[in-house]
Amino acid sequence: MNWHDVAVTSRNEQNDPLHSQPAAPGLAAVALLEEVRADLAAAALPLALPDAEQARRELGQAVAQLDDYILPRYRSLDAPLLAVVGGSTGAGKSTLVNGLVGHPVTRSGAIRPTTRQPILLHHPSEAAWFEGQRVLPSLSRIRGYVTNSQVPASRAGAIPDPGAMSSLVLVADSAVPAGIAVLDAPDVDSISDDNRKLAAQLLAAADLWIFVTTANRYADAVPWKLLLNAASRDIMVAVVLDRVPPEAEAEVSEDLRNLLDREGLAAAQLFIIPEAMLDPLGMLPASTVLPLRSWLGELAADAAGRSDIARRTLNGTIRALAGRVAALAQALRDQQRAADNLEAAAVTSYRDAAGRILDSTKDGALLRGEVLARWQDFVGTGEFFRTLEQNVGRFRDRMGAFFRGEPAPAVRVEVAIETGLQAVIVDEAANAAEDTDQRWRTDPAGRQLLGSEDLSGTTPGFEERAAAEIRAWQEALMDLIRTEGQGKRTQARWLSFGINGLGAALMIVVFSMTAGLTGLEVGVAGGTAVVGQRLLEAVFGEDAVRRMAEKAREDLHARCQRLLQDERQKFLSRLPARDEASPGTLAAHAGSLARLADSA
Repeated sequence: MNWHDVAVTSRNEQNDPLHSQPAAPGLAAVALLEEVRADLAAAALPLALPDAEQARRELGQAVAQLDDYILPRYRSLDAPLLAVVGGSTGAGKSTLVNGLVGHPVTRSGAIRPTTRQPILLHHPSEAAWFEGQRVLPSLSRIRGYVTNSQVPASRAGAIPDPGAMSSLVLVADSAVPAGIAVLDAPDVDSISDDNRKLAAQLLAAADLWIFVTTANRYADAVPWKLLLNAASRDIMVAVVLDRVPPEAEAEVSEDLRNLLDREGLAAAQLFIIPEAMLDPLGMLPASTVLPLRSWLGELAADAAGRSDIARRTLNGTIRALAGRVAALAQALRDQQRAADNLEAAAVTSYRDAAGRILDSTKDGALLRGEVLARWQDFVGTGEFFRTLEQNVGRFRDRMGAFFRGEPAPAVRVEVAIETGLQAVIVDEAANAAEDTDQRWRTDPAGRQLLGSEDLSGTTPGFEERAAAEIRAWQEALMDLIRTEGQGKRTQARWLSFGINGLGAALMIVVFSMTAGLTGLEVGVAGGTAVVGQRLLEAVFGEDAVRRMAEKAREDLHARCQRLLQDERQKFLSRLPARDEASPGTLAAHAGSLARLADSA
């Protein structure tokens, strides 16, 4: 007996799959699903957060299910149902499939795993539904064939075996009724990782499941995890309890039925296949699989019933997808928050370093040591200060001659300032790097991004870049003096003192005074800075000196900030690019999917 003895479906009931298009409401749903798919594909979740690995698996499974089942089914609701036969290792799936069509078509035997490639059986008139990439587009197609049914299945001559797990073997068999296709999947608990992943992928693409287990394995954890997933999708499930000893049938079937009821699968069909001897072709007695064949044949014959099953499974799958997308929105939100925290740690460390450098240029700290010694060598002490107090004019004449005749001391002041300022900048950059490195390493995501590389010091060449920036600042300061002294009267004054000397004086003022609303105030360097201040005021006037000092300090601060911003890039460049999909977008998609499922 074959399925055609149970039900015959007319070819005229089947629409042409090449011209099948969803109705107008379906077009809007497809557009939504395609948008969800694109946004999910754009999400990466790259940071090593505690739940990130699971979220990435969920993300990949969501995209795969949209590709493998949801979008194809929404685009062609009238396509044949896909019944996936799955179960535990050695449960007898392949033997059951052979029994359903009445002759050997799949591999069965003692060596595990037996099903190395998924085999999809369909009616010859429905080949077009499966030969393209409508369902399971990631799997290539191999056209299989059925040999003489007298050839033992254990010889495996019927199906090509190229060995690639990414292939789907298509077998057209008139014993399969039009309206339903049967897919023999790998073991859900296979010793092969690829087999397990493929089995999960195929089950996620099913319109209904035929789940095969045995009398001694029906309570195993792995199958039940997948059955609970079926319950969450509201998918139609048929559970086949295989190899049941006659004396244990009542007890075992009652216990399994109680488990199904308790786990939300009360509507699942339960079929019992008793222990039986296989014939020389490895076939079960026809009577043992007749109830399951009859049930599937009735489903195939009922076009309205098939449509209801497809819509029920589709809506349940979309509802489950809505929950998954909502969880992924939270995972993406956690990723962005973690990235923001790492970025803030780096920005704060380097901003604080820039602030400390600025403070050091305000409080006179840079006028100690070598800078102070070179400045005092330059202007002298004692008599020089008395001359300054007595007569600024005579001081100007004396200093002018000194500057013009001995430029080297002014240059030595500039070099000492460059060296001292460079040391401060490099030290603070190193402090910022160490602080950022420590803060990142206390965070799992930061540790992953840093790896084994030590970023707690400055980058190669930073000292040279800092020195070059300081020299550029000093040159800009000289240009500032030239610009301020463009007037004829002022020009005569500053030319009499010399550009290098005035530049050195302005640097000293910048590093010893704080510019506030009350004007320039003497800093910690005391009388050392008074000389430079009085000299500059004699040439340019008090207001001009204040402006130049403020502008020079702002320019120095901006240059230091740029140096440190460039340095912190060694951290920030490790942060992943922002996902194109935002958490808000995914959350909105979750709501739209839930409404789509509820409205169907």
